[in-house]
Amino acid sequence: MTRINLTVDGQQVADDVEPRMLLVHYLRERLGKTGTVVGCDTSNCGACTVHLDGTSVKSCNVLAVQADGAAVTTIEGIATDGALHPVQEAFRECHGLQCGYCTPGMIMQTIDLLNDDPDPSEEAIRLGLEGNLCRCTGYHNIVRAVQHAAAGSDRAEGASA
Repeated sequence: MTRINLTVDGQQVADDVEPRMLLVHYLRERLGKTGTVVGCDTSNCGACTVHLDGTSVKSCNVLAVQADGAAVTTIEGIATDGALHPVQEAFRECHGLQCGYCTPGMIMQTIDLLNDDPDPSEEAIRLGLEGNLCRCTGYHNIVRAVQHAAAGSDRAEGASA
């Protein structure tokens, strides 16, 4: 067992983990952060995307011990005082989801994308989300949701703690 210390959604966490435990399994099984979805375990789908020190990562491709000392933000940690994050609100308003399975990863990747480029073109949005797969929507409403979130730069800011 290896001792890790990290901050998850603003809360300090100290725990002993198996060195081979994936971050996605740690978040879901130990911390109950089930919004971080296990989609493929191969880093192909992006459903497990979280922010590690403010940058999006596929948590099925990161060991929990690699997050030692880091700040992790999950989909559960982006709302403020019960209000949806502006990107969550944009996905809701623009119907950027259907079954919802990919939505947490799409939202987390979108926040990172908008932090890097607050006014992305449609091509930049599609490129920025290419590592996140959706099997339901055809991506049109997802792109519209990202554009909607980017419509005001203040909507896209304040992404992760």
